[in-house]
Amino acid sequence: MSPTRPTAISVETRGVDFQCLTLGDGPLALLLHGFPDSAHSWLPLMERLADAGWRAVAPFMRGYSPTSVPADGCFQTAALAADAVALHDALGGDGDAVIVGHDWGAPATYGAALLAPERWRRVVGMAVPPGPAIGAALVGNLAQLKRSWYMFFFQHPLSDMVVAANDLAYIDMLWNDWSPGFDGADAVAATKDALRDPKNLAAALGYYRATLGDGKKDPALADLQTRMGSETPTQPLLYLHGVNDGCIGREVAEFAAATSPATVEVRLVEGAGHFLQLEQPKVVAEHVLGWIS
Repeated sequence: MSPTRPTAISVETRGVDFQCLTLGDGPLALLLHGFPDSAHSWLPLMERLADAGWRAVAPFMRGYSPTSVPADGCFQTAALAADAVALHDALGGDGDAVIVGHDWGAPATYGAALLAPERWRRVVGMAVPPGPAIGAALVGNLAQLKRSWYMFFFQHPLSDMVVAANDLAYIDMLWNDWSPGFDGADAVAATKDALRDPKNLAAALGYYRATLGDGKKDPALADLQTRMGSETPTQPLLYLHGVNDGCIGREVAEFAAATSPATVEVRLVEGAGHFLQLEQPKVVAEHVLGWIS
């Protein structure tokens, strides 16, 4: 019988000491969080995965405390994808493993599925759709461009100070805007713990700087980075999107549904915003378990 609460493990790979939460026994289900968030937001899904016979592992992503800040200073999405593949191997995963990602964890998930398709049987993304939908929205959808203003603000060095001010009140603001009406106090507190140290906060903002600015990139990952911008994983891929998401509008998910290959299924989750795995944990778990079983 699986323990009712996760245990903490350390996995050192790719020059990063990943601290992970793990629960259950069975095939590997790797869960990747986004911003501003932490591995703790996966706890409701981890419990259901463990009950269904999966070994759920949720790492704190590179740079998020208590995981170490990488010495190479690389935070491009291809680096996150390579981390996921390395974690799969270090954790003893096999071809029955599945991967689930939310927010920044979603493109990392898609990239990991592209990089090593033989390691992941099925793929689930949440809150950031696969394919060109988000890129197209940032160019041609003014409503989405307005929602995504923070991504451009994070390119300015002043943003480190602004986000950190008043006990990281900026994070409270984003959660309130992105998941309207949801009380995520416990998850927000865990997120602040992961980002309170300036070096951890700089790492988290580094994800945006590597994507839209001059953040450091690993030349060895250039090919994967290019593929991630134009290709969709070939494995069966489920994408879940909260109807009330204040970060990425539902029309972006609908565009993804209309333009994705037949291997991708897009489902909207009612009564949920951006942090849908916490807002509608039972519904999300049913979608995920139905997809990967």
